[in-house]
Amino acid sequence: MAFIPKTPFLATDGIIEVYEGMTFKGIVLIKRKNEPVGLALPGGFVEVGERVEEALVREMKEETNLDVTIIGILDVYSDPKRDLRFHTASVVYIASAEGKPRGGDDAIEAIIYDLDDIPLDQLVFDHAKIINDYLHLKKNEKAFFAKQL
Repeated sequence: MAFIPKTPFLATDGIIEVYEGMTFKGIVLIKRKNEPVGLALPGGFVEVGERVEEALVREMKEETNLDVTIIGILDVYSDPKRDLRFHTASVVYIASAEGKPRGGDDAIEAIIYDLDDIPLDQLVFDHAKIINDYLHLKKNEKAFFAKQL
């Protein structure tokens, strides 16, 4: 019998930037159907034999009905306490999409939030921290490009 090590579950979450043409509309959050209920970034677990990037695209489609294009990785979040159910490590991507999201799979609803209107206190897991990291990146990105003009 082969030794199977006990390791964290691998997940991926996505910050989907929604655009209408060239106009930025906001990011997508979902209302979770399962425990813990609340608002969350769309995401889920990587399946055996699946690349993390493939899992991200699949999970975004399943939970928001949006076809996403990956822009890049925001960070990896692996605090053993980030998910009270069990230890998970999540690779968090920033992606873009066009269209109106629709909840599906584990999501009751998918909603576009303006960056100034994100209800951080209603987010489950460590998603408030993830979104704050994203907002910090966006703020610094704007400052960087403003200096270049």
